[in-house]
Amino acid sequence: MKEKELERLTQLKEIEKDLYQKGFQKIAGIDEAGRGPLAGPVVVAGVIMPPDSMIEGVNDSKKVSEKKREKLYDLILEEAISYSVAIIEQDVIDDINILNATKQGVTTVVEDFEVKPDLILVDALTHINTKGIPYDSIIKGDAKCYNIAAASIIAKVTRDRIMRQWDEIYPQYGFSGHKGYGTAKHIAAIKEYGLCPIHRRSFTKNFV
Repeated sequence: MKEKELERLTQLKEIEKDLYQKGFQKIAGIDEAGRGPLAGPVVVAGVIMPPDSMIEGVNDSKKVSEKKREKLYDLILEEAISYSVAIIEQDVIDDINILNATKQGVTTVVEDFEVKPDLILVDALTHINTKGIPYDSIIKGDAKCYNIAAASIIAKVTRDRIMRQWDEIYPQYGFSGHKGYGTAKHIAAIKEYGLCPIHRRSFTKNFV
């Protein structure tokens, strides 16, 4: 590993390092992908990485190419002490709103961990039910915390794969390209073809 990358990862682990020194051993990072799109689910992922984990390239998923994310996804799952993923579908998002759907996903992720964490780090969410496990909310956590960054990659890769599958069923919308986000091409397709079952009705009112 190059010195610069080692330096970056060491910095990314500063928050966790401090927490390990305070006696926490199993720190979970939790993040989501898909709060903003007009279609598809929101995916919440959580991961507990070993304290000595240093996977080259782990970063906020938005800063990593799609090809690299796929490779990192496999490496993260290989090393993880425990991980968990929740997929909250668009009808639930329409029913309880995106913020509550994301929070529901966090609770599901915590419940589904095979190894229970002793602390949870989440990206910018508050007032969440972590089943009695203490949590810290960190603004821009996916860019500041190794475990949250790892979770962001799991969430993003999982969601992108789901959207590529939907693209095969509804090719006219171009889901494999924009992944459901409100690009000009996507909005034009909605205006031409109307909504499909995976569109979030509460997000697309202005286009139909």
